Amino acid sequence: MVVDFRRTRRDHSPLHIDGSTVEIVKSTKFLGVHLAEDLTWSLNTSTITKKAQQRLYFLRRLRKAHLPPPILTTFYRGTIESILSSCITAWFGNCTASDRKSLQRVVRTAEKIIGVSLPTITDIYTTRCIRKTTSIVDDHTHSSHTLFTLLPSGKSPGLSAKG
Repeated sequence: MVVDFRRTRRDHSPLHIDGSTVEIVKSTKFLGVHLAEDLTWSLNTSTITKKAQQRLYFLRRLRKAHLPPPILTTFYRGTIESILSSCITAWFGNCTASDRKSLQRVVRTAEKIIGVSLPTITDIYTTRCIRKTTSIVDDHTHSSHTLFTLLPSGKSPGLSAKG
């Protein structure tokens, strides 16, 4: 995959490693995340949405079996929310509004099936970002530890990114 943001598009010469030509592709999957050559996340979110929608079938089947909402919620969190939130801190911040809407549609559908309120996809993203940032601040050996400083505050601790 070649990422090139120059105004004029041109063909790139083939890359050779140990005498073999490396294939140029439009997208690739790395650690479960689909990366496109234009660095958009539409392919990733559509893949995640499709996979999560397939799991909604099983949630519906469990609902028809008259399982209580707490068990359905546990099933949702383990099989559907885990798909929706996989590597969410890496890609969700740059998703388009339509991609976010399609992800949220899956959450709303699950809410209707279970009959309880579930955290929005944005709430999940925010929670994961805060958790990740807090773990970086708490770990003095983390390479990004010096990028953050704790803000003096009254009730809740805040974080400030160093510029």
